[in-house]
Amino acid sequence: GREGGAGVEFPFTAQIEQAMAALGEQQARMAAAAKELETATASVTSKDRLVTAVVGAQGQVVSLTFHTTAYRSMAPGELSKALIDVLNTARADMGDRVAETMSGFSGLGETLAASMTGGTELDDLFAPLRQMRPGFADAAAAEERRKRDRQEEFRG
Repeated sequence: GREGGAGVEFPFTAQIEQAMAALGEQQARMAAAAKELETATASVTSKDRLVTAVVGAQGQVVSLTFHTTAYRSMAPGELSKALIDVLNTARADMGDRVAETMSGFSGLGETLAASMTGGTELDDLFAPLRQMRPGFADAAAAEERRKRDRQEEFRG
């Protein structure tokens, strides 16, 4: 009989627990970011201080505020252009903000995969299986090229 067999823990059990904890943390952060974006707005005022546009996270118009009565004497085409410009700028600002907020979550899958398999007994266990996968050599070469390209991009 084995003594104390119930207390045996596989080396990757702790890693799986860590990965699950990391996933839970990321989910909480994502939920908070999504909630914040639900109420987020971007506000832009035209250069001539004629109008301010406020848009929401989906680019929806929340408000248009005219600061002067100059719009009354403007040609329709001129007023239309002023409104389009201020709305498009506000939408672009909001888009940048959404992209910036969500970029914090890019690579989540890779991070979790690395935390579960990177440089561990588990990784060693799966290496022969990965190498048998069709196209393994091509995929490894493509990944190397991507890394090189990314480094060159970074260097300028």
